[in-house]
This record gives sequence, structure tokens and C-alpha cells, in this order.
Amino acid sequence: MTRGFGNPPAGAVDVLVIGAGHSGLAVSRLLTARSIDHLIFERGQVANSWRTERWDSLRLLTPNWQSRLPGYDYRGDDPHGFMSMREVVGFIDGYADHIRAPLMTGTEVRSVQPLEGGYRVITSRGEWRARVVVIASGACNLPRVPALGQALPQGIDQVTPHDYRNPDQLESGGVLVVGASATGLQLAAEIQASGREVTLAVGEHVRLPRTYRGRDIQYWMHLTGVLDQRYDEVDDIRRARGVASPQLIGSDDRRTLDLNALTRSGVDIVGRLAGLRDGRLQFSGSLGNVCRLADLKMNRLLEGIDNWIAEQGSSADVRSAERFEATELPGTPRLGLDLRAGGIRTVLWATGYRPDYSWLQVPVLDRKDQVRHDGGVVEAPGLYVLGLPYLRRRKSTFIHGAEDDARDICAHISAYLDASSTSSQIRIAI
Repeated sequence: MTRGFGNPPAGAVDVLVIGAGHSGLAVSRLLTARSIDHLIFERGQVANSWRTERWDSLRLLTPNWQSRLPGYDYRGDDPHGFMSMREVVGFIDGYADHIRAPLMTGTEVRSVQPLEGGYRVITSRGEWRARVVVIASGACNLPRVPALGQALPQGIDQVTPHDYRNPDQLESGGVLVVGASATGLQLAAEIQASGREVTLAVGEHVRLPRTYRGRDIQYWMHLTGVLDQRYDEVDDIRRARGVASPQLIGSDDRRTLDLNALTRSGVDIVGRLAGLRDGRLQFSGSLGNVCRLADLKMNRLLEGIDNWIAEQGSSADVRSAERFEATELPGTPRLGLDLRAGGIRTVLWATGYRPDYSWLQVPVLDRKDQVRHDGGVVEAPGLYVLGLPYLRRRKSTFIHGAEDDARDICAHISAYLDASSTSSQIRIAI
């Protein structure tokens, strides 16, 4: 059954989904299962960000067996491998075809405005009205570059992961990579291997081994329920949503990529970038404390896995518990670096991303331009968001995390549409 406007004007639909990535397509599949009329707007092609805004060598952090969407699983012959970007695009593209998603690609959303009973959505291909809008445009639209970037001397090239494709595009000379998430470590390793001298500025980070006790770390986090932890079970959800992605890399040899591996490859590890004065960068002296905290949290996770295995009983194919060496640091960490004397020609800002809501003309943004929401349900009635970090569960931003979040959101949308339809009928009768 289609829940419509009653006498729908041209360009009217019950639900408009903005974004045809894995989250937008997941919610589309579940809306279809509930017979809810909807349409997806996508500014480019399906999986547009994966196609156009990722570096060449990037692979998923999660193994292939974990890649699944509602009614659709990984169908290749390498379940323990890690998809390349081309394979990710193929997976999501195949899903869009599989579910026959109601897509309008090449359609840029230019404005979403409140309207009685719903929203007015202005696009590059006309104007639409919808009772519900689902924002599934992602969390990685715009790179975050600290204000300090504006003060760097002329002649220092600045790059973000949004623009970076491979080391060949960089200026010759040293590279400072700022940020120690998965992105920062992967790019530091790749650029160092290209023959350039790399310095990595490290702040708070999440250290994880690629494999533990013979299995991928994601296997244990899935099995023990760590990835299913809900947003309303966390003491400080705002902080949890700002935690950097774990230091992992998807590779054929399933190697662990951490600060120790980078140090052994020749990368110079320094503390968090704290300032710039007279052409000299200043680094925090808290590197040791930051690394000890990351080691401690990793060991707590591994202990939790050990305890879970013990509670389940011994298994012949599970290896013994293990621990990893502490993060190795120089005896006297460097606190400063003269950009020119140090040979730095490029600064790569691996300092995260932020969503782009410049088109959203609904008063639901906080002082940091983030949508205020409760598990994806936005303060404005009939407005929802998907695909953000820790939206409803720890796994929210992973491909396999979209299904549970989308299922919850679709249930809320269905109830909202039913309630608003009933209210409209009562108002008409009165």
C-alpha cells in the first residue's frame, strides 16, 4: 500500500532518501519490504564517494565475509580477503540492481526546507515534496583541516585523503602526515615505501591487531557482541562518535599495521601537532601517555575476548591467548620541527572528515554543524539520518552495520507515516 499525500502534486513521494551509498540502499530495500513509496536522489552515481573520493590502494578494513546488506551477501571466492575500492563499487552497484532501487542519479540536492506535513526538496532536476526525508549522504563529505593549516609557510603543499590518490602526485621531499587513525597509518606507510621521508604526528588513537588467536580481530568483535553495542548503552556517546577509526589495514598478508610497524619501516613518530611558530612546528609532549592508553585499551579488549572464549569452553581450532609488545617510542620524543630545515615539502592532513549539510535548511544543526539526533531520529518530525559513526551501534559506519540501523529507522518511519495519516484524516473529518 502506498501512503501518499492524498491528492499528490507533481513530484510528491512519501519518503525521499538522499544518497545511494550502502546506507541509502539498505533503507530503500527495507522501505520496499514495508511497501512504503520512496525515491533515492544521488548527486553522482551509485557508491559515488567510493568511486571518486578514495585513494588508489585503499581496501576495506573489514573482511569480505562481513560485507552484507539486507538480503544480499558477499558472493566472491575470497571470504577472508579485503575488497579493493573497485570491488566495493561493484558490490554496492550490484546491490542496487538486485533490489531494483528507485534511483535518480545525477541529481544534486540543493535545498531541503520544512513544509506543512513534510519537506520541500529542491534538486538540480526539479522540486519535490516528501512527508519524510532520510539523509544518507554519509559522514565523509568534507575533509577536516585544522585552522593551523592556514598559517603554514608558502611553498608547503597541503593534501587531504579526499584528494590524495598515490605518492606520485606529491612533491619531492619529506612528508608530514597528521593523524594516526587507519587512514593516517596507511598513507604514512605507503608514502614511506615510495622513498620519501615521513614524519607522523600522533594524537589519540585506537590500536588493534589484525588477527588474534588465529582469527581476524573483526571476527572476535562480531562474535563477542562488541560491534553490536548500542548508542544508548554508552556513557558519553558524543565522545564515542568522535573516536578515530582503528589502526587496521586490509591486505593479502593480513598484517598488523601499528606505530611499531611504522617505526621499523623508518617513519619518524612524533606527538600531536600542537602549534606553529616562526615556521617551526610544535608537537605535544604527551605522546608516551597517549600510546600507553592505546596499549591499555587494546589489552582490555583482548582480555575480554579471552574471557568470552573461556566462558564458551575450549575449542581445538582457537590458538592460545597472546599479548603484543608495547608501543616503542624514542627516549626523547621530538617536540619541534623546522619545516624548511627538516625537508618537509608536503603536509597530509589525515585529521578526519565531516558531513556537508550546507543544503539543509531545517534548524537541526548544533554549533559544530552536526545534525542533532537520537539514534538517527532527528529533532524535526519526519527527518532521519543514517550512516554516521555510532549512529545506533558501534558498527554503524561499516557496510554490515547498515542493516540493523536501517531496520530500526524504517520501523520508526512506518509508525510515523501511519500516525500522521491518522492525524490528517481526523483533521479532515473535523
